Amino acid sequence: MVLNYIWIALVVLAIVAAFIQFCINGDASILNNLVNSTFSSAKNGFEISLYLTGVLSLWLGIMRIGEKSGMIGALSRIVSPFFVKIFPGIPRGHKAFGSIVMNLSANMLGLDNAATPMGLRAMKEMQELNDNKETATNAQIMFLVLNTSGLTIIPISIIAYRTQCGAANPTDVFLPILITTFFSTMAGLIATSMVQHINLLNKTVLAYLGGLSVVVASLLYFISSMDPSQVEFLSNVSSSLILLSIILGFILLGLFSKINVYEAFIDGAKEGFSTAIQIIPFLIAILVAVGLFRASGALDLLIDAIRYIIGFFSSDTRFVDALPTAFMKPLSGSGARGFMIECMNTYGADSFVGRLSCLFQGAADTTFYILAVYFGSVGIKNTRHAVGCGLFADLVGIVVAIIICNLFFS
Repeated sequence: MVLNYIWIALVVLAIVAAFIQFCINGDASILNNLVNSTFSSAKNGFEISLYLTGVLSLWLGIMRIGEKSGMIGALSRIVSPFFVKIFPGIPRGHKAFGSIVMNLSANMLGLDNAATPMGLRAMKEMQELNDNKETATNAQIMFLVLNTSGLTIIPISIIAYRTQCGAANPTDVFLPILITTFFSTMAGLIATSMVQHINLLNKTVLAYLGGLSVVVASLLYFISSMDPSQVEFLSNVSSSLILLSIILGFILLGLFSKINVYEAFIDGAKEGFSTAIQIIPFLIAILVAVGLFRASGALDLLIDAIRYIIGFFSSDTRFVDALPTAFMKPLSGSGARGFMIECMNTYGADSFVGRLSCLFQGAADTTFYILAVYFGSVGIKNTRHAVGCGLFADLVGIVVAIIICNLFFS
């Protein structure tokens, strides 16, 4: 229901903003751009769905090998003590835990291509436990919020774009992004837990979260002792090695378990194809709304209003120039990426605005895109508090990004 109102608001605001600008300036191009954006966004949505068809078929095929070989079950048992506390609606040892941990791990390592199929698989497995098929369960909402909060350990793509834009040290945003995403993820976890009355002060939960914090702190200490060139090499190589290791490990374990690896892969790939077809309408709907909002100039009007208000209270309005990236990220990953690159090209990759836009890009994930695709894949219409908790995590990420950027690069 909430997603319905937000979709309507984006479309209506976009059209109204375009009409206002047309009446003021008398420029018909704004109306033409708005109409053209509907066709280009629909085309983009279909092209993305075609791409997802191949990716989903590949990774759900790999996941089926892991499932039949016993690897997914082993992962499920490892994280089960923690997950049964924050996902109380999922029975201990359920197969969904394995898919959830694979998805969250892929997200943390920046493996977007692998994360989405694993996330869709997890959502489908949780849907099997859902008595009301059109309403999201607490477990599904918690999973979505953890996804949208975007915890990232290795921001590979952002480092690559900073290199292309001529940054003197492309990896200097590594630590700030990690800190920012850690806070946004914790905010999403805490907010969702409060709504769902989950006790995070449980010894098991504290032990796992404490262990994760130690791992992150250790990684930061290790990276801080490396040269920038070494950090960049590690970021570029590690994720690829991990990705290939997962594929090789699943296949070898499948051979060891004496299963028909090829048939298992084909079985999972068929599931990926049908899932990709199902999400096409939801994907096109959200991308058309975002395209209209962006093409109408409504986002620019919002940024100008914020700049005007901030100017009354502070002389430092530098962060406002990077806000388009922050506002676009929950709506469109490619749109936010475009604003990030534009900020670095306009103000400089090593400028405050350029770096802050990178932090905004890494602070969260595409909230509405994920909700549309993940919930759409299983036919959920009532998202309950998923949007509110997800946007709260995004807001915390934006605020923390501004603070951290001032601490590191002011």
